[in-house]
Amino acid sequence: MKTYTFQPRGVCSREMQVDLDDQGVIQALRVVGGCSGNLQGISALVKGKTAQETIQLLKGIHCGPRSTSCPDQLAQGLEQILAQG
Repeated sequence: MKTYTFQPRGVCSREMQVDLDDQGVIQALRVVGGCSGNLQGISALVKGKTAQETIQLLKGIHCGPRSTSCPDQLAQGLEQILAQG
């Protein structure tokens, strides 16, 4: 298992840490900042899903007038992780 850390942009959360196993399955997600209850819920929902499934579910979600959201930033961060190989 490997832990990846990245800083989301344009949202209230300041840092996301995701643990992926060798098959690309999310084992844990921790978020610093942002809406605690919502992000705890998202963390619980993505646990056990593959990074690819999570990207498909969350990419493109907006938060109010913003063109992104914490879920969208997670999807973008996962895309960057997968692109690194």
